[in-house]
Amino acid sequence: GLVSASSLASLAGTSTPTVLRLVERLGLGSYPDFQKSLRDEITHQSNSPVSRASHSTVDRDGGSFLEAAARDRMALIERMLSIVPPTEFDQVVALLASSPRHVLISGGYFSKQLAQTLALQLEQIIPHVEYADDPLGHDTLKYLELRRDSVAIIVDLRRYELSSKRVSAMAKKQSATVIVITDEELSPCAEDADLVLPIPVGGIPFDSFAALVVLAECLVEAVFHSVGKKGLERMTQWENAVQIHRTFKYTNAP
Repeated sequence: GLVSASSLASLAGTSTPTVLRLVERLGLGSYPDFQKSLRDEITHQSNSPVSRASHSTVDRDGGSFLEAAARDRMALIERMLSIVPPTEFDQVVALLASSPRHVLISGGYFSKQLAQTLALQLEQIIPHVEYADDPLGHDTLKYLELRRDSVAIIVDLRRYELSSKRVSAMAKKQSATVIVITDEELSPCAEDADLVLPIPVGGIPFDSFAALVVLAECLVEAVFHSVGKKGLERMTQWENAVQIHRTFKYTNAP
């Protein structure tokens, strides 16, 4: 679409007037207007941290930077409430609380830490939860073992990763239920998803995980309340089985 109308027509195997009529029917005015709209969309979707940081302006009204930056992130959390579909959230909770055969969770370059935390917390409440650190490497077999009563949770935020798309397609092929946690622009993984939880991620210089953290914590809490006594019993068993060593140094009072 960034080439000339005649070149696009040649690539598409049609005529230049047909291309121009299509642009008109799309309501985009002229072909240059169509190209501008396309460039804007590409720029928006490939919005890198460097690009956002270089075009950002600081307007803190003379107040505390900490206070202003915290407000920005609180605004993301507030906006999340209008973006995440409550019905989709409830379906995810019900699915996780129904004791699926296997729950496999993976994340991206930055988001994998939060994906792992989600897995670590969920596995203390419900059984058969695993974190896949290397989905296309040593964890590939975990995806090939997924079945119809399995769940794959994939966290894929902009800039989207090819590995995540391959994982979602692989999980879908195994007939697992695919849950994608992504941003408002929607990861390509959403094409394979049964349930999508989109969140706002805007931030400078890097995308903010504030809404992602809150969403993950809300999921864990909702699943805990949904499974009820069984979840508490599982947590108690874990606490009793795992030795947590905390070392404190005391000095004798004079």
